[in-house]
Amino acid sequence: RLPRTIDKTPLAMELVLQSLFQGGTGNWLEQWWDGKVKPWFSLELVSIEGSVKFLIRTPSKFKKIIESHIHAQYPTIEVVEVQDYVSQAPYIHEPNEWSLWGCEFALTKPDPYPIKTYVDYGLDKAGTKEEFKSDPITSIIEFLGSIGRGQQIWMQILVQANGDRYKTPGTWFGQHDWKEEGKRVMKELQAKAGADDGKPSKGDMEAMSAIERSLSKIGFDCGIRTLYIAKKEFYDPSNIAGITGAFRQFSSQTLNGFRPANTTGFDYPWQDYHDYRLNKKKQAIFDAYVRRSYFYAPYKSKPFVLNSEELA
Repeated sequence: RLPRTIDKTPLAMELVLQSLFQGGTGNWLEQWWDGKVKPWFSLELVSIEGSVKFLIRTPSKFKKIIESHIHAQYPTIEVVEVQDYVSQAPYIHEPNEWSLWGCEFALTKPDPYPIKTYVDYGLDKAGTKEEFKSDPITSIIEFLGSIGRGQQIWMQILVQANGDRYKTPGTWFGQHDWKEEGKRVMKELQAKAGADDGKPSKGDMEAMSAIERSLSKIGFDCGIRTLYIAKKEFYDPSNIAGITGAFRQFSSQTLNGFRPANTTGFDYPWQDYHDYRLNKKKQAIFDAYVRRSYFYAPYKSKPFVLNSEELA
């Protein structure tokens, strides 16, 4: 529960997010016999008929750690444990009463290229008056608050400490982490500049500088999934455009951005006879959201990396 005003810069949220950087899967016996996996969390922004909520889904053993980090940075915020809201839209059990559209998001460029963050919007400067701030998350909250009766929009950002998941060129089984991947991308930019005229372009210089700054922060494997669910009589297709454009203000033409992926729609009618595949996709993305499944079975997707600044 948020206060009316927050005077701190988003750097405070970066410090909170560090509590989610929980690595380690135990020894081989715990992994292969007990099934122990690296913990993951879900940062959620939800609108229930225009009432906007901020939530964190966490394994219970990390609850106190996260609460202490939140209160350390935001003493006036109230943290309340609540029942899972997904039961308020029982789509799978009542498909004839509810309509659903959903999608996941992917990056437009390789992971090491950063998106626009609060630093690019000048929000890292303390003391800036509210009327002079351009906070990119405001437009998302305004959009979520605009939906009406019988409608819900759910957004989840699933996060996990980054691991070695990039294939190392020239090896059979070699893998490297996000920081090594960033260094590889920078070498490619340098090689490209050398192949052109021996001098990097202004755009390449800016990209290398941005990547270098990005690599100085801790990285999280992430996935973003959104659902629009409404009673059939209140379903408004125009809200789909609002969802797909919700992350546009974090995108940069020269660096990175977000694009919709794995939507529940089809481009042509002959791709799906009598909506059989469509209904399967809708049920799958709803079930994946409810389970907060992304990094492991039953709904495993390919994550991308956001560092702590981008995630904040």
